[in-house]
Amino acid sequence: MKFEVAVEVRLREGIADPQGQTIERALPALGFDGVEGVRVGKVIRFEIEASDAANARGEVEEMCDRFLANPVIEDTEVTIT
Repeated sequence: MKFEVAVEVRLREGIADPQGQTIERALPALGFDGVEGVRVGKVIRFEIEASDAANARGEVEEMCDRFLANPVIEDTEVTIT
């Protein structure tokens, strides 16, 4: 079976996010007030072939641990459809 995967990668809480801070400082100058706590991340989308959703999730989580994210400073959220 083929599954669509979305992996959201974001910095862990407590890790400095200079991109998020830059965006947060810039938004009021563009007329967007009241925005706080901006964090920047990335989404990686792909398709995977697996026998079932559980096997697909296991393989994707291993990809995250070994390659797609730095588990020391980043968290991942996997969505499989």
